[in-house]
Amino acid sequence: MFRKFLVFFLTLTAAAAIGAGVGIGVWEATDADQAAAPATQPAPTAPVVSTTGKSVNAIYESVKNGVVQVSTQTGAQQTPLGQQGGGGATGSGFVLDSEGHIITNQHVVDGAQSVTVTFANGDEVGATVVGSDASADVAVLKLNNVPNDLHPLQLGSSTAMKIGDPVVAIGSPFGLQGTVTTGIVSALDRELTAPDGFTIDGAIQTDAAINPGNSGGPLLDGNGRVIGINSQIATQSGGNEGIGYAVPIESAKKVAESLIAGKTIEHPFLGVSLADADNGAQITQVTAGSAASKAGLQAGDVVTKAGDTEVQSGDDLRRAVAAKQPGDKLELTYTRNGTEHTTTVTLGTRPAQSN
Repeated sequence: MFRKFLVFFLTLTAAAAIGAGVGIGVWEATDADQAAAPATQPAPTAPVVSTTGKSVNAIYESVKNGVVQVSTQTGAQQTPLGQQGGGGATGSGFVLDSEGHIITNQHVVDGAQSVTVTFANGDEVGATVVGSDASADVAVLKLNNVPNDLHPLQLGSSTAMKIGDPVVAIGSPFGLQGTVTTGIVSALDRELTAPDGFTIDGAIQTDAAINPGNSGGPLLDGNGRVIGINSQIATQSGGNEGIGYAVPIESAKKVAESLIAGKTIEHPFLGVSLADADNGAQITQVTAGSAASKAGLQAGDVVTKAGDTEVQSGDDLRRAVAAKQPGDKLELTYTRNGTEHTTTVTLGTRPAQSN
């Protein structure tokens, strides 16, 4: 069976789009010890000339040596029935630098006791987890033995992409290493629910086929530059239905650099649940003891300004908070029962899990 977690769309507009009685889950694209894959590996997609940039075959040839398969093993666990053997999972990743750092999704290596990285030529190298951030669904590995011919991938920009731009995904769906799929940018600035329950902003939506095992692999632009990390799919059947999501490379790179530098990843925390309002971000719930609670904010308040920035949606307020650090102060303007108020919050540190 596929290891999976269900992710709910939190914004009201997304929930409305799902429709009554239709539950769409977002599954992590990780392969976990399922039925054996075909003995032969499928050939990459036949050369197709994209509307801009290189052909798909040219992109594949230029990046294939920098895309890897990530295999993990978890140790035995003690259960009421006694000790049971550990499991394993297969995902994807790519070479970040010449020092032997590999980037992948946090959920690919979650709970791993051993990690093996397999290159396109079949070489297998052990790796250790440098660090991970569940809030961004990003993890960094370090190869135990660094090959001399590492091929770091070039990073691009998700913010430079436009809806309709061609993209290429490369990874190991169902353990089939080196599989190439193509598509377009279907939408931008989507929200994902991270493994710890918090929100990942700025995700790229694509119709390129992404399946279990693609997690952690690169989503590339028409010139073969990484613009995102393939992470989740929306599905009713458990397979690809043309709605895949990638974590934007800008946030992934920022987290990776911090992890490599040995820094502890901390995210600012306001402590509210939000919904879009006609003229701002409506607070629907306040976490007890949080920065918002201490500043006197209440459910029903509508935040219209964060510092000098106008707030027109829940996304706007989330971005304003995300741009700060724990301990920073942020002035918020809000309305309550038709009256405008101003308060200054001292942002806290995001807890390990969203309540």
